[in-house]
Amino acid sequence: MKELRTEIDIDASAERVWAALTDFASFPKWNPFIREIRGTPAVGSRLEVTIGASGTKPMTFRPTVKNVVPNRELRWLGRVGIPGLFDGEHIFELVRTGPNRTRFVQRETFSGLFVPFLAKSLDRDARRGFEEMNRALRARARG
Repeated sequence: MKELRTEIDIDASAERVWAALTDFASFPKWNPFIREIRGTPAVGSRLEVTIGASGTKPMTFRPTVKNVVPNRELRWLGRVGIPGLFDGEHIFELVRTGPNRTRFVQRETFSGLFVPFLAKSLDRDARRGFEEMNRALRARARG
């Protein structure tokens, strides 16, 4: 098992950050990491997600939404191939740190047989993608 975790403080309310995070249709305009999402952020729904950090070839997968708590958390579970090969649970958390201040935490827990072989690229590319998205979300939510 491997976990990546990044966070950023945003000078905006949790509601404003959540609105930007769940406005999937606008992702191609502002999000450099999650380039496109199709679907609805509802527990049990399947999304179609295209991701790729800068300088990498994007990949598309179909995760299942596991948890949605408006203004607090969005979580999905994605798999490559059959369960147990390479699974990733992606979590977006919003933590109110003031009246108009939110800490955005983006993390993912990876498990499966392929994780040891992909650990280096996860540390390099996925972490960079998380950080790129965090900065872009901060800019978008601040208006």
